[in-house]
Amino acid sequence: MWVAIDIAKAYNQVLSEFPDGRRRHFRMANTLGDFAKLAGLLVSSGHPCRIAFEATGDYHRPLAHFLRAQGFELCLVSSIAVARTRDALYNSWDKNDPKDAQVILHLLKAGTTQIYFDPLENHYNDLQELANTYQQISLWKVRLYHSIVTHYLPLYFQEAERYLHTTRAEWWTQLLLLVPCPGAPLTYSREALLQAARRLPGQKIDKTRWLTDFYEAARSSIGLPVPEDSEAIRMFRVVLNEYSHLCRLRRELEEQVVARLSDHADFQRLQTIPGIGPILALFILAEAGDLRRFSH
Repeated sequence: MWVAIDIAKAYNQVLSEFPDGRRRHFRMANTLGDFAKLAGLLVSSGHPCRIAFEATGDYHRPLAHFLRAQGFELCLVSSIAVARTRDALYNSWDKNDPKDAQVILHLLKAGTTQIYFDPLENHYNDLQELANTYQQISLWKVRLYHSIVTHYLPLYFQEAERYLHTTRAEWWTQLLLLVPCPGAPLTYSREALLQAARRLPGQKIDKTRWLTDFYEAARSSIGLPVPEDSEAIRMFRVVLNEYSHLCRLRRELEEQVVARLSDHADFQRLQTIPGIGPILALFILAEAGDLRRFSH
């Protein structure tokens, strides 16, 4: 018995074909009750079943895990294969859920499928979540970085951007939280600013020359003359605090990845490839799962 499921957010389209060629089409909700009804229907048919579906965001994962737990054989179909086959069968790019179910059934019967490897069942769901969270934090961090260098700095302290480097971005952020506009450093004497900056967390080397140059840049800044206690600078500090928090959070996740996978043989072996570090190795394992399940 062939079963094709077109996955959607709320309702899935199911198309089944019995060994004698009869077809049955129905719609099921993404609820536990409908999951159980589908499993009961398939079992009651009395035929061995092969089920295929197209990965759709993450909406396919609960249903696929449920069906795997019931002992059904699952196949994955490529989204590209579905799109190209739909074009070929219907001579149109137009799509709808019942049509996609027919395309999936066609690919299933033709054997044009992939093996479905369930992340939770195979114990690498946690790696996927680590990788996904790291990616989201990195995207938020980049977005805030662009907001800082394209909006806040051009308005209030354009000269400070020349001191921003990846290796000291966190310390630079702490310095700007201390003195976020050109008028702020000038409320200190040069020595007082040096002493205040040396107390900031994250300083690893002496930055006396760097800070002296920063102080002189503030004296000749073209930034808008807004006072340090203004609402605009308060908003700037909100963004800087969030950026600093994301920097710390990403570093903590990196440390967590290394600690969690330090004894993982493939995690270590991947890093022997030039250009692959801990995070890329994590992403490869999160996407591929157990690399040793492949024949070569």
